[in-house]
Amino acid sequence: MLIIIKLIRESYLMAAAEISVNKTRTFLSLLGITIGIFCVVSVFTVFDSMESTIKSSIESLGNNVVYIQKWPWLFGDDYPWWKYVNRPETKLEELKKLQERSQTAEAMAFLTGTNRTVKSLKHSLKNVTVLAVSYDFFKLRNMEIGEGRYFSPLESNNGRNVTILGNAIAQKLFDGEPAVGRQIKIYGLNTEVVGVLAKEGNNMGESFDEEVIVPVLFAANFLNIDRDGSIAVIAKEGIAKQELIDELTGIMRSLRKLSPGMEDNFSINESSTISTRFDQFFRIMAVIGWVIGGFSLLVGGFGIANIMFVSVKERTNMIGIQKALGAKNYFILLQFLFEAVFLSLLGGILGLFIIFIFTLISTYAFDFRLILTFANIILGVTVSIIIGLIAGIIPSYSAARMDPVEAMRSTF
Repeated sequence: MLIIIKLIRESYLMAAAEISVNKTRTFLSLLGITIGIFCVVSVFTVFDSMESTIKSSIESLGNNVVYIQKWPWLFGDDYPWWKYVNRPETKLEELKKLQERSQTAEAMAFLTGTNRTVKSLKHSLKNVTVLAVSYDFFKLRNMEIGEGRYFSPLESNNGRNVTILGNAIAQKLFDGEPAVGRQIKIYGLNTEVVGVLAKEGNNMGESFDEEVIVPVLFAANFLNIDRDGSIAVIAKEGIAKQELIDELTGIMRSLRKLSPGMEDNFSINESSTISTRFDQFFRIMAVIGWVIGGFSLLVGGFGIANIMFVSVKERTNMIGIQKALGAKNYFILLQFLFEAVFLSLLGGILGLFIIFIFTLISTYAFDFRLILTFANIILGVTVSIIIGLIAGIIPSYSAARMDPVEAMRSTF
């Protein structure tokens, strides 16, 4: 144990001496490791942050929620849109019949939307997303009321002119003042604000902060609610999602009078479809990140190897003296190998530090939260150590195999 501690100490001192004596050469050699670790870990840091945000966004759709819609959630250039364009729209009246017949659904809601101008006494906002929903919508989506309340069943069923504002919309319309109880106009129609949602923040485009929510029957005054509609359904506790889908499929086929040989003219979409596609995307991008970083790490590895070969050459006489005094081959080998690891680790830590600075800039200057996770720090450190071991093994082995007499005779 004492020998190992002595080896580590001497290797650290040798590495420090190498840096202090040959600053420029060492810096240029370590630059490849620094860039490589920066490329690899920064890619994973960005992707981890994006993946977390996207998954949070997908979860807001409801992990156990399915959507009955005209269009399927498919992706790719070969999307067969011609198969679906003539399908009938999902309608509000179908929601009522589904509610009557379903035995596996806990809650259902109809939803549709449009972009409209929204006005308060002081401000006017154009192209605001107006989401029209039936009463049970709040049971299906994770929405936290920050101020006021949700619609009452009476308000929803009678299409009362009430609205719930996203947090950012409320701030813009009323300059941060309380919004509940005040009036706004949507498409020229007066409506009372009964609630304001808690702030959600930037969630990859899936946030209620910039939306206005109204009862679907009120929205019928300014949009065709039977166009681009969806029915969201969540299963009862203990009911498998597939069982729910099978039941909904049967009911919808019955409502639309489809014979056994006919294809479905509707789609039942799941949030897991989106999640699966994003998982594939992140796996591909992870490979790209490793390829880009791998080239830099390769260059950095050659840089470390170059430093170690030069270091062995410069210290040949010292190696001969150590061996003459009884130093074993493994002692010499480990001494230079530890030195290579220290140098590589220094480059890796510098790369991690640069990433940390970038995460701070991104979070506080651009409001895009990046997190350098402990797992990614361990990844950077581990890769640095492995590169140091690989780059240092050949120079260290050559130093360990030197003949002490020839080594002491040599001059640099």
